[in-house]
Amino acid sequence: MADPGILGSTLPAADAVRERLSGPHGPRPKRALSGTNIMLYGTLLIVAMYYLLPLYVMLVTSVKGMPEIRLGNVFSPPMEITFQPWVKAWAEACTGINCDGLSRGFWNSVRILIPSVILSIAIASVNGYALSMWKFRGSELFFTILILGAFIPYQVMLYPIVIMLREAGLYGSLTGLVLVHVVFGMPINTLLFRNYFAAIPSELFKAARVDGAGFWGIYFRIVMPMSLPIFVVALIIQVTGIWNDFLFGVTYISSPERYPMTVQLNNIVNSVQGVKEYNVNMAATLLTGLVPLVIYFASGRLFVRGIAAGAVKG
Repeated sequence: MADPGILGSTLPAADAVRERLSGPHGPRPKRALSGTNIMLYGTLLIVAMYYLLPLYVMLVTSVKGMPEIRLGNVFSPPMEITFQPWVKAWAEACTGINCDGLSRGFWNSVRILIPSVILSIAIASVNGYALSMWKFRGSELFFTILILGAFIPYQVMLYPIVIMLREAGLYGSLTGLVLVHVVFGMPINTLLFRNYFAAIPSELFKAARVDGAGFWGIYFRIVMPMSLPIFVVALIIQVTGIWNDFLFGVTYISSPERYPMTVQLNNIVNSVQGVKEYNVNMAATLLTGLVPLVIYFASGRLFVRGIAAGAVKG
């Protein structure tokens, strides 16, 4: 004869299995084409089309010939695709006496971008690491003063920096422009790194100290391997800001041979020589924006993770 205690313990389990097999339970799933979803996706589609329309116009105009552009329908697809405007924008468009297109400005921008990004991210990450994990006397005051730099308009600092670069013998050089980008990129990146590092469990830091790790040992062995998303955030912010910069490039570079790509683009688009070639101008604009777009789309997922973590912590 079965033990009543055993029967009592198995009856609830049997009832649960029977109830589970009888059919689905819980709230009914929402219909995919409900009124709310239609309104939501419709709004998103309209907004996306609104922002993508200028890009579409630029793209189709850049592969049209000038006779077709003169017909006036900017939204129509090209009747005959030609990539000659892209070739001319890259290597043949004239700005003054120079007729080498954007190619020279591209390599100037690369020479400005790489050291600026590396130095600004390296310094800002160490600043954020020290301010979040190695408190020292006056650290909060130092952090406040540093962050104030992010809210000073660039235009206010243009002339003082011109004087400083001139006195240092760096005015008009790519090195001077690199230093300007490094200085202006530190405040916001330091804030992002400090907030992100503040979310790292302090137990890891204390355990590393007990094991004998010092300032740089903790930074390279513990902090950096855990901080890839915020490094990607800083990378995208710096690449976008430095590559798209026009104000500093036109102010602190005095020789046309050293102009970055954005200044070259401005000179090509605003050139008053010859016929206004809209297809070449559109191709030049797209070529100028390719680098930050490629980097963003290649690491967009890490960018979202890093900016979300660094924005709400600390």
